[in-house]
This record gives sequence, structure tokens and C-alpha cells, in this order.
Amino acid sequence: MGFMLQEEGSSSVTPSPLQFFSMMSLSPSLGSPNFLLRELKPEERGLYLIHLLLSCANHVAAGSLENANTTLEQISLLASPDGDTMQRIAAYFSEALADRILKTWPGIHRALNSTRMIMVSEEILVQKLFFELFPFLKVAFALTNQAIIEAMEGEKMIHIIDLNAAEPAQWISLLQVLSARPEGPPHLRITGVHQKKEILDQIAHRLTEEAEKLDIPFQFNPVVSKLENLDFDKLRVKTGEALAISSILQLHSLLALDDEAMQRKSPLLSKSSNGIHLQRVLPMSQSTLGDLLEKDMVNGYTYTPSPDSTSSSPASLSTSNLMNMESFLNALWVLSPKVMVVTEQDSNHNGSTLMERLLEALYSYAALFDCVESTVSRTSLERFRVEKMLFGEEIKNIIACEGSERKERHEKLDKWFQRFDLAGFGNVPLSYFGMLQANRLLQSYGCEGYRMRDENGCVLICWQDRSLFSISAWRSRK
Repeated sequence: MGFMLQEEGSSSVTPSPLQFFSMMSLSPSLGSPNFLLRELKPEERGLYLIHLLLSCANHVAAGSLENANTTLEQISLLASPDGDTMQRIAAYFSEALADRILKTWPGIHRALNSTRMIMVSEEILVQKLFFELFPFLKVAFALTNQAIIEAMEGEKMIHIIDLNAAEPAQWISLLQVLSARPEGPPHLRITGVHQKKEILDQIAHRLTEEAEKLDIPFQFNPVVSKLENLDFDKLRVKTGEALAISSILQLHSLLALDDEAMQRKSPLLSKSSNGIHLQRVLPMSQSTLGDLLEKDMVNGYTYTPSPDSTSSSPASLSTSNLMNMESFLNALWVLSPKVMVVTEQDSNHNGSTLMERLLEALYSYAALFDCVESTVSRTSLERFRVEKMLFGEEIKNIIACEGSERKERHEKLDKWFQRFDLAGFGNVPLSYFGMLQANRLLQSYGCEGYRMRDENGCVLICWQDRSLFSISAWRSRK
């Protein structure tokens, strides 16, 4: 199912509705705006919401708060967290833009968020729902495990470092495969890194229970830490062990402390460059968000960067005890893993300007919202939780935050290739058998929109033609 916003039998929409609404806002005699907005067909509504979001972001970037406020009020008449895909997206992007405005009044922003608290149980629940509603983590787990099994063939002492120990399903599956080895299971030690002790305790209990059931010698080493604060001595890597590292959706957060990322300047998205920018993005199917964005570009908006969109200078951060990307990858290289498997969001959400990030995020989150629209009811509470507590929070971080506070700095596979190569890692092509397993898993999900693509021995998991997640394997080059 594509990202459909057009009702059956409705005609294609030209830019004229946007011109009409511009006139309407200036001319009270044209009638009630609220009434006319409610009469919009789905594609017209989607097109107008995109127009409003881009217009609002432009006002926010220019510091025109009165105009931004007016535009947010118009968006609120059309957006809805339980509507169609475009209505839901507009609800979360407008919330993110409003949050960015509020940050200019730190006292008000802090007061409004002072009682906001996410319970560990809620965090566990939303991660579990993401695992169940989407195939992405299942495919990542399958490919990671297969790469580890192949690299560890014949090894008797195996140590795995999980840089995001949040879901026991991955390692339960690996334990089951290792228990069936003809030569007998190895001694397995898993070091789990996570910020929350409660989550590590749950993982330890589940894995120890499974290992006892399968009669596998097993140890779990919990390390309570953020990635940038990680004390590598606590990983307790020993000689004589074959080491594997798994990183799922974690490394991008280190880019907040990376000098190169913080100093990078992106060209302004002018009227002439918008078309080039949008052509470069992988197209989605007909009547998709991509089509609607391109239609909206007919109006020829010129985007200006936010005055506060320039990343904070490295000097403004206290990085003495924190690891940036380069130092973290160098520390991993020193550990000499036999294999390191990395899963990351395959999107370019690390641009230096607000408009760059907003455009890129609109594309990728439209695809994610479309995935769930194709398989889950609009009234599903589980769907609402994932969209609000996971996607909504990511969107807010990408749009509303700057400097070290902006952790969701997703980047494309080619950037990761450059980083790993510079850190002394060589690419290990994922095996044909692993890709076959992953593809079968994807097909068994029962949704035609999910696809998998081989990219230089790595895997891109896609919705339609839009790549959303990359999985790649590496080992230290000596």
C-alpha cells in the first residue's frame, strides 16, 4: 500500500487550492475558513498541511513567531494524531515546531515539561510494540546473529558486547542456535550496555533462564551507562575470547559530540536548489508525500536557515569526559572484534539547518507512518503509543533540538562506510544465507510494501523504494 491521500474518484490537485487559501486568509468575505477546511478532500488536505508545515518552519527559522503561531493554529484545524497518515504526521511535526519556539523561553519550556516523566515500564512497552508492529528489528536481529554465528564458527569462548541491550529476543534466538552446534555449545558471555538498570536486570533474568534450559555455559555482564560515558574497562574483554559487537540504533547519538558533524555547514535550500534536493531523495509511489511535496514546491518557497540552527561549537560543550564518534570507534577497534554488526536508521537527519532536517524527516517518517497505516487500525492504542512515544519524540528531537541535545542524528550508509574505514574497520559482506533468511522473514510479514536491498554486501530495509534502515558488518583491519 502506498502513501495514498487521494480519495477514489477524486481528481489530481493543482497548486490552485493553496492560492485560494492564501486569498481566503486575507478576505473574510470568502466565508468561514474552518468550514472550508473541513470540506477538503484527503489529498487537498494533505497538500495543504505540507504547505502549512513548510510555511511554519520558514517562519520559525526566520524568528517570525506571530506568523508561526497563526500557521500552527491553522494546522491544528486539520492535523490529528488519530487521522490519516498525513494528519498524524502534521500533528507531530507541528508539536515539534511549537516545542522549538518554546525553547526560546527556557523558563516557560522547563515549567511545561517539569512534571513530564517516562516510566521504565513505558519505555520497555514502546520498544516491545515497535519490535512487534514492524519487521525492522527482527530482520536486524536475524542478520546480526547469522554474521556472529559465521564469524564464531569453531570458537569455544565467545564474548558478545551489546551496545543496546533492550530486547532479549535476539540473544534467546542465538542461544538456541548455539545449543544445536554439532561440536557442542560454546561458553558464552554477553555484556549488555544500557542506561537503565531495570532493563538490564530483566534481560539478565530472561537470558540466564534460557541458557539454563538449554544447558549452555553462560554469563551476563551488565554495564549501566550512556554510550558517550562508557568506561571500556567495564566491558571486561579478556584474551582468549572471540569478541563480537552488536550495535542497533545507537551509534548515531555520538554524532552530537562529533566535531566534524558540529562544524559542517550545509548550503541554504534556495528556490533553485529545492528541485535538485527533492529529486535526489528516493521517490515514493504516485500520490505519495513525495508527490505532494513536489507539488507544493511549485509555489517556489525560498528557505532560510534558522538563526539558531548552526550547531553549537565544540568549545561550548564539556566533552572532557565524553566520547565523540571518532574516539568511540577507535576504542572499539582496539578491542579487535572478529565481527561488529551495526544497524542504523538510513536517513539524512543530521543537516545543519532546520529546513534541511524537516524536509528529510518528512520523507522518512511519512514512510514509517505509512508502514503502520498499512497493517494496523487507526484506532489502535498500540499504534498511538509507538507513534507518540517513539516517532513523535524522535521528530521532536530532530526538529526542536540543537547542539549536544540533538541525539537523533541519523545518517546514510555511505557516511558510516567513511567513518568505519577511517577508524580502521574493513567491511565484512553479509552472507547470502543470512540475506536469504532475512528476506524470507520480511516476506512472511505479509505486507507488499516491505523490501530488502543488497548494497555492497550490506542490507537496506525499505518501505516501497525508500530505504529506512541499514545493516552492515565490520572487523578490525590490522
